[in-house]
Amino acid sequence: MRYTAIALDYDGTIARDGLVPSRVMDGLNKLGASGRRLFLVTGRELNELLGLFRSIDVFDRVVAENGALLYNPTTGERRELGEPPPEALVRALQAARIPLAIGHTILATVRPHETTVLQCIADLGLEQQVIFNKGAVMVLPPGCNKASGLKVALAELGLSPRNLVAAGDGENDHALLELAEYSVATGNAVATLRDAADRVTEATHGDGVLEIVSGLLASDLRELLPRRSRRALALGTDTQGLPVLLPSFRSRLLIAGPPTETNSITVALMRQLSREGYQLCVVDRRGDYALFRPGVAFGTADNAPSTDEIMTALKTPDVQVIASLASLADEQAREITHQLLLLLQERQTRTGQPHWTVLNEPQSMLITETLAPVVADAANMLLISEAPQALSSDLLADVDVIASVGQNAERLIGETIAAAGGKHPAPPVRPLLKDEALVWFRDSPSSLLVVDTHWSEDTIKRSMG
Repeated sequence: MRYTAIALDYDGTIARDGLVPSRVMDGLNKLGASGRRLFLVTGRELNELLGLFRSIDVFDRVVAENGALLYNPTTGERRELGEPPPEALVRALQAARIPLAIGHTILATVRPHETTVLQCIADLGLEQQVIFNKGAVMVLPPGCNKASGLKVALAELGLSPRNLVAAGDGENDHALLELAEYSVATGNAVATLRDAADRVTEATHGDGVLEIVSGLLASDLRELLPRRSRRALALGTDTQGLPVLLPSFRSRLLIAGPPTETNSITVALMRQLSREGYQLCVVDRRGDYALFRPGVAFGTADNAPSTDEIMTALKTPDVQVIASLASLADEQAREITHQLLLLLQERQTRTGQPHWTVLNEPQSMLITETLAPVVADAANMLLISEAPQALSSDLLADVDVIASVGQNAERLIGETIAAAGGKHPAPPVRPLLKDEALVWFRDSPSSLLVVDTHWSEDTIKRSMG
């Protein structure tokens, strides 16, 4: 399962005129029964919401007051995530005689009173943020929004935003949708949110949410592909300076070449993934990546890692795990690799994590035909090998992209493609320079691409617009 959680706004998203239709509740109950976690993320005050929405216990957590209050419907526990509103500001707004709602952390009014709110904040010299949502005007502490509150809720349940779907309709849902892996604007959403979302539903309000619920239940959204890839993985830039990208899901990448050459491109890719919030589990036969940061290494040159310790560490989604097998003989390394891959397959099926499995020198770990389907089922796979032609043909047949580096890059990539049953592609137009790689894509099997692997994030972002 890739998408293990969904976060939904209330007003204008699942609710229309303040009420959630029974057909929408039926869909949410079915989604919860599938094993997914449900989050309600709203700008409403909690007490007001509890009086209005009797079926709130369909949600595992409720983030209220636009991120300032966390509520557990099962236990009734409330957790304040922000400081109370400044008393001086409350007094000033009350004295101005504007409509005012006072929550645990939030202050709320309506347009056109935002001018009064901003003036009072300025006069008092306070550091508060003003957030708009259609006709509502909300005042919150700096950095407090739907995304900040939802991060706390996800952490309580050991979930990652990279396995999250989020849907909303208003201006205050931008942070929520940006946090999620798959973002949805309902058909009635404001124009700016529709422009930013990965998908816009055909129907409005709760009926639009049901489109996504149906897609999750039917195919884990495989048939409702996003219209853009916000978190594509960049291998580098081509000779025209354009980014060479991989999707962030169902990628099979092989980096071939001597360790002195593969290390830099591999570390750059791993850092990209870590920055974007994807969890890695690196099975490192030689200990080449034991010092990778922000990874946490298990096993040393003298001591073997424990599979129990590794799997426990992976329960925290933002921990990157490096399992170093450098101390083990080949037979022991093969045994622990097989154990780990089976455990990782079970965890990925259940939680969607880790998002990437990295195998360093897998040919020495003898991925057998029995285990090849386990590797094929992994969400994303990165293989690093100085002798990739020695890998099983079944494993190579599942590779989408090969990046070959070093002086013998062309020969190595040709031998690897031949080992997978393919034909040698046309040679590159010139020899490789320093920090360049030859890249082969399965969907363009007859040609090789020269890619500059030494690039900055700013270069990629500018070229992607």
